[in-house]
Amino acid sequence: MLRIVTDGAVDIPEEWYKEYDLHRIPINVHFGEEKTFIQDEELDLDGFYKLVGSKSLPHPKTSQPSPHQFVEYYKKIAQPGDTILSIHITSKLSGTYASSVSAAEELKGTYNVVPVDTLCGSMGTAFMCRAARQMERAGKSVDEIVKYIEGVRSKAHVILTLDTLEYARRSGRVGTLSAALASMLNVKPIALLKDGLIDMVDRVRTRKAAIERVLEIGKEAVGDSPVYIGVMHARDLASGQALLEEAKKNFNVQESFLTDLSVSLAVNFGPGTVGLVLYPAE
Repeated sequence: MLRIVTDGAVDIPEEWYKEYDLHRIPINVHFGEEKTFIQDEELDLDGFYKLVGSKSLPHPKTSQPSPHQFVEYYKKIAQPGDTILSIHITSKLSGTYASSVSAAEELKGTYNVVPVDTLCGSMGTAFMCRAARQMERAGKSVDEIVKYIEGVRSKAHVILTLDTLEYARRSGRVGTLSAALASMLNVKPIALLKDGLIDMVDRVRTRKAAIERVLEIGKEAVGDSPVYIGVMHARDLASGQALLEEAKKNFNVQESFLTDLSVSLAVNFGPGTVGLVLYPAE
């Protein structure tokens, strides 16, 4: 039996969990030293945004699942002898992949855990998880699936526009977010996940211009190639839907999906963030 596990920084359309038999290990969300919640199990999206709006709590931070949490999770979702394909967000921004590697070593001989670093995140990694299951059902081996992911990860494009710089500034997770840029309050920054790192690549004045710029950057990247598209939003369904509709007009879309931005990413980018994932459909 092949189990496919990903992590809480991956945005998966709700119906995929059952349709493709996917599992998502939750991350830890910390509000200061006192309050720590396990994503999904103890803190859903509504609860997260409620706490974020509370002035009495510090800005939240996230931490990857520990090797011990991985070991316990693998034991919970698999049987001894199973192969577990553990497909995770970029190791350049998170220690999740490293925790998976440690847990795989600890469980050696009981479970065959195969950690994979996607150098990606959000729905880019979700598309890889879906492809992994589709390939397994088509009779492909684990080695063939890993080789496919390692080949496709540079072709998945994740482009985000933030409604505010405040969360990115506090999180410290954005590579080229300079102090000068952070001090510019009335801009909509554009962030790009490329080669495993997130960089601010542009900034515009309005949400409308930001969505147009996201589409332009995407078009420069994929042209008329057939793509699957994913749109994520953090408590801004209207902007998410608007981006999705425009993307359908601009790209050679084979399938499209709209989903919530996970707590893990909302912590770092803030409410109002919308993003576009372009994933090769060939």
